[in-house]
Formats: sequence, structure tokens, C-alpha cells
Amino acid sequence: MENASKALIIAGAILLSILIISLGIMIFRNASSVVNNNAMSEVEMQQFNTKFTQYEGTTVRGAQVNAMLQAVLSNNMSVDSDSRKVKVTITGTGTENIAMAITATSLPTARAATGSTYTVTCKYGNSGSQQGIVNEIQVKKNS
Repeated sequence: MENASKALIIAGAILLSILIISLGIMIFRNASSVVNNNAMSEVEMQQFNTKFTQYEGTTVRGAQVNAMLQAVLSNNMSVDSDSRKVKVTITGTGTENIAMAITATSLPTARAATGSTYTVTCKYGNSGSQQGIVNEIQVKKNS
């Protein structure tokens, strides 16, 4: 009888230690997922990128380019992190040859000509918190 009670005590201790170890592993996994959740989910990345990729193309009208500039300005004003800000570079012919990064408070004085067409290309980040999201937009005036 004495051996049976010691066996039950040992079995209970083993079960309790397995329970404590399992609880520790569960807490560790939850904590590590919170730490790794700094990056955007796939859906968030797609929604973020769609704000800018809708303007992408080889025959984009000047009015659409100006609307895109407004969307970039709105985005840059609403985000705190510099890694989520989008840089725009516009190159063209004649007086439109400008390279600019939109500031958080204003649009550039030189705007896209509404009668012209442009090629708009989105560039994606490839490292860190910018990986997979649009971080630069290049606009080039078509000849």
C-alpha cells in the first residue's frame, strides 16, 4: 500500500511538471508573436500598396499623377514611422524636370501637366520593415 501511494505522488508530480512546462511554452510563443507582429500582415500590405499601385502604368494622365501625389501626401502625413513614408521622384522634359520627395506638410509647386501622359512605376522595399511595401514611386513624362 505504501508503494502505491508513493507511485501516485510521483505520477502527480510528473503531470504537474508537464503542465508547468506546457504553460511556459505557451507564454513564450504568445510573447514572441507579439514581438514579431511589428511587420504588416499580407492583407495590410496589400491594402497599403493598393493606394499607390492603382496609379501605376505607362499612360497615366497628369490629373491621375496629381491625385497620386495627394494620396502620397495624405499617407506621409498619417504615418509616424519613416519606414512607411513614400518617396516620389518625377522626371520629365523641359521645365518639368524635377526630383522631389514629398514633405509631410505640402505638395511641390511643380505639378504634373494634366494634358500629358506619364509612366508611373512603384518600387518596393526589400529589407526590414519596408519589405514588400511601396516605398518609392517614380514618375516619368512620356515624350
